[in-house]
Amino acid sequence: MSAYCTIAPGHPIHHHYHEHEYGVPCRDDARICERLVLEIFQAGLSWELILRRREGINAAFGGFAPAHVAGLGDEDRARLLGDPRIIRNERKIDAIIGNAGVMCGLVDAYGSLAGWLDAHHPRMLPEWVRLFRQTFRFTGPEVTNEFLMSLGYLPGAHAPTCPVYGRIVALRPPWWVADHLHPTTKDVQ
Repeated sequence: MSAYCTIAPGHPIHHHYHEHEYGVPCRDDARICERLVLEIFQAGLSWELILRRREGINAAFGGFAPAHVAGLGDEDRARLLGDPRIIRNERKIDAIIGNAGVMCGLVDAYGSLAGWLDAHHPRMLPEWVRLFRQTFRFTGPEVTNEFLMSLGYLPGAHAPTCPVYGRIVALRPPWWVADHLHPTTKDVQ
């Protein structure tokens, strides 16, 4: 069982995210934006810290609608840098605001952020990392991997022995569909 699947169930901070969000397919642009924001803020920090600050981060960024976040100006940026509810890292805040602008362009071109992800799926992690580095700021391998696992585009959010795994597979996440549309050699023998 993955380490997260052993510590999260019943944990006062991790439980809800583990049971109801992590690895669950999502099509909502604001939720997808939020996931990328949270992963960027988490870089170099603990996931528990981010989950503890999630409500404040949500309030500070006005619910994560990409157009709203992209429209944050200099006064908003100064407000964010002084907001103790969030991670006050200038590079991360600038990346988040810039990435939201990119997201708006992707929504215009693909109809939604999930549409953009779907257009590039399936890929192996190194290919995803290259795409994310070409498209967004502050999205290295760990941010990209966790972001895509959290939305069901890459497997690994839950161990097969975790009770949540079966519920997620029943939702047919993108990684599961891709694995079953393109069987490996062992599957066809």
